Amino acid sequence: MALVHDWLNQIGGAEDVLETLVGMFPAAPIYTSMYWREGMPPAYRSWDIRTTWMDRLPGIYRHHQPYLPLYPLAFARLELGGYDVVLSNKSGFCHGVQTGGAVHICYCLAPTRYVWDFGGYAAREALSPALKTTLGPLIGLLRRWDYGAAQRVDHFVAISHEVQARIRRYYGRDSIVVHPPVDTARFQPAPAHGDYYLIVSRLIPYRRVDLAVQAFNQLGLPLVIAGDGRDRPRLETQAGPNVTFLGRVPDEDLPELFARCRAYVLPGVEDFGIAPLQAQAAGRPVIARRAGGALDSVVEGETGVFFEKPTPEALAAAVRAFDPDAVDPRACVQNAARFDASVFRQRLMRLVEEKV
Repeated sequence: MALVHDWLNQIGGAEDVLETLVGMFPAAPIYTSMYWREGMPPAYRSWDIRTTWMDRLPGIYRHHQPYLPLYPLAFARLELGGYDVVLSNKSGFCHGVQTGGAVHICYCLAPTRYVWDFGGYAAREALSPALKTTLGPLIGLLRRWDYGAAQRVDHFVAISHEVQARIRRYYGRDSIVVHPPVDTARFQPAPAHGDYYLIVSRLIPYRRVDLAVQAFNQLGLPLVIAGDGRDRPRLETQAGPNVTFLGRVPDEDLPELFARCRAYVLPGVEDFGIAPLQAQAAGRPVIARRAGGALDSVVEGETGVFFEKPTPEALAAAVRAFDPDAVDPRACVQNAARFDASVFRQRLMRLVEEKV
């Protein structure tokens, strides 16, 4: 088997999945566009990581977005036909590798977001009209390439019903849903919680942390934001004194941070979203937008509540109306157990055995 991953220069949900895949298939090499050795966890240095020529491009580790048009070229030149199975862990273009006679199973984190939702991406990134017009023909080319690459995949696996619907809409392909792994054993309910609401996220525009900042400015309630990213300076400028930015929090400190929050807040539309399940594993409810992966992971009225419109006012109203203390922590823990990493391993291994 060979594993394929888009890039290794940041930590997020995709890398959580990759770590589980490496644990399941430790002998499989990992093919990726580039690997920032010093910026990734030290444990990765023991992996057999094989990069493309993009790894030598200047500044790519910290600023990989400007190289967007080159990823299809890099992955299209990867010949992996010597393997029996190729398992791609895709949110970008890595499903475009050449697999020859190998069975290609694509674990699809999302159809390439900035290609298929370019209008939303351009709005969130505040691209100028001139730049949007200039990029239009390129986006059209990337869509055609992305669609063609998807037709060469043998079997698609979606991380949520939201992503399953997008695979059907953009690629015209069927898929089955296998939810991503969540290490629920790390999290335990606390005897008592604090008074703060919590967000744990990379601070990038599409996560819509700005909605939460504006909502809690209105509410005056304490909001703690753990995580870092290029959107942090803008968010700090918007935030009132009741909003605290912790930056990147060590993994060992996250369980207590989740367990002590009043409720977890998910302001954006996630493809799936692991943090809301980490909160539930710690016995805490979730306030989420009624969209995306939250529809799979939050049980309305039992483990959390939804708000409808993507506005600060709608989120603030949901926070005011919701009583986290009315939620049974045991219900949250039981719901999170459905998404435990052991369930992921069993389902994915069974699928690989069936398809190969």
